[in-house]
Amino acid sequence: MMNFTQLVLASHNAGKLKELQAMLGDSVQLRSIGELSTVEPEETGLSFVENAILKARNAARISGLPALADDSGLAVDFLGGAPGIYSARYADGQGDAANNAKLLDALKGVPEAERGAQFVCVLALVRHADDPLPILCEGLWQGRILAQASGEHGFGYDPLFWVPERDCSSAELSPGDKNLISHRARAMELLRQRLGLK
Repeated sequence: MMNFTQLVLASHNAGKLKELQAMLGDSVQLRSIGELSTVEPEETGLSFVENAILKARNAARISGLPALADDSGLAVDFLGGAPGIYSARYADGQGDAANNAKLLDALKGVPEAERGAQFVCVLALVRHADDPLPILCEGLWQGRILAQASGEHGFGYDPLFWVPERDCSSAELSPGDKNLISHRARAMELLRQRLGLK
C-alpha cells in the first residue's frame, strides 16, 4: 500500500478534476497541473496506456509530486476502434459538437446492431517522473452509439452513448449516477483498491 496525501492530475480539464476528486474521496487531494504549467505534452503514444504514462511522467517532472493521468476516449466497433486515442481531437480540435457530428456522419446508415462501442479509461499513477513501475488501471464501459444526441449532462460523446443498464444516454444520467458506473469510475475503483483506500 502506498500513502499519498496529494497527487497532481495531468489535466487542465476542470470537469475531469472535479469528477476524479469526487471518486477518489477526501483522503487524497488532487491538484491540477494547470496550477503549475500551461504547457500540455504532445500525446505521441499509439495507445491509451502509452499516453497516460507520458502525461503522468510529464506532470510529475513539472510538479515534483506523484502524478495521476487519465487517458480516455471512445472506441467504436464499426470504426475499428476509432476515434480511440484521438477522441478529443477527432474533428481537428473543433470541440465536442464537431466531434459528435463527425461520428454521426461516419455511422450514417449503420444499423443499431453494429453500433457497439465502449468508453475506455486508463489511469496511470507514477510516484516520480522516472518511476519504472507505474500503476495502471483500466476501465471499460460498454454501450452503443445513438443515431442522434440525447440528454443535457456530461461532456464529450455522452449525448451519443447509449447505456443499456440504465436504458438512457450517458448525458441523461445524473453526474452522481455516471460517477458510479462510467469507465472512469471503474478504473478509479481499481486504483482505490491498489492504494488501499476504503
